Amino acid sequence: MSSLENIALEDTSLTASSVDIYLARFRKVLEYIDTHLDDDLTVDQISSVAAFSKYHFHRQFSELFRVSLYRYVQLNRLKRASYQLAFRHKKQIIDIALASGYENHESFSRAFKKSIGQTPTEFRKQPQWGLWHLTYQPLSDIRIKYMKLENQPAQVKLISFKNTKVAVLEHRGDPNLIGNSVCKFIEWRKQNCLPPTVSDTFNILYDNPSETAPDDYRFDICASTERDVVDNPFGVVEKIIPGGRCAVLRHIGSDSNISESITYLYSIWLPLSTEEPRDFPLYLQRVSFFPDVPEHEAITDIFLPLK
Repeated sequence: MSSLENIALEDTSLTASSVDIYLARFRKVLEYIDTHLDDDLTVDQISSVAAFSKYHFHRQFSELFRVSLYRYVQLNRLKRASYQLAFRHKKQIIDIALASGYENHESFSRAFKKSIGQTPTEFRKQPQWGLWHLTYQPLSDIRIKYMKLENQPAQVKLISFKNTKVAVLEHRGDPNLIGNSVCKFIEWRKQNCLPPTVSDTFNILYDNPSETAPDDYRFDICASTERDVVDNPFGVVEKIIPGGRCAVLRHIGSDSNISESITYLYSIWLPLSTEEPRDFPLYLQRVSFFPDVPEHEAITDIFLPLK
């Protein structure tokens, strides 16, 4: 709970509803920043989104989020840039630099290296995800706390999923290193002409990262395919996602918040539904991806297999 929310509980003149309205205005600000990272974001523009005075907005923002507006925008641009460097190799570094608000490759490279200790070229070749997670964790914390989802029972659909053959790269180990497995799988997809535009992307979640030792964590990265998966140097294997009844909840937003949607499925929807889970793990289908869309607009369908 934020300090603002604590004050609201102690001060009857500051009602919970007024705090909710205030925070909702700031959520509009965060979503606006997400959507306009390519633009020249000014205080006048950003403050007007939620009808705040530009003379006080800097302080309002930094007091609420514990980070300055400039730093928040910079971190979000550099986070998107890092995804583009690691996972979108067709994008030229200079184009990523310009879209991130830098005038040239050199200024972008200096800022990027200062942020995570690698130049853009070094990160593209071999990302060091440990420092990356430490650098961008404050952004995840803000999304978890201030961009909360409002899941409702009506949003969960019951569907019949058909047997789906998938090519799978099995990530085993520290969830903070999934990015390395994603890079490897993207390369396999390129070599086998199976981009997300022609092959659905799934993840199979065997473990909860908050309850599993990093070395024991299991996570499958999958692409649907009608072909047989032959032996390959990437370690990609063939599996089946079995058909059957599933509850599906569409999660719209960052992966930072996805545990909130999963918790809703298990702790609220499932007890109310009287349904029982089937003997297969939870899995996801990636419908649209960050950084191809703004982070708060990314779409992931969560499948809970049912008997």
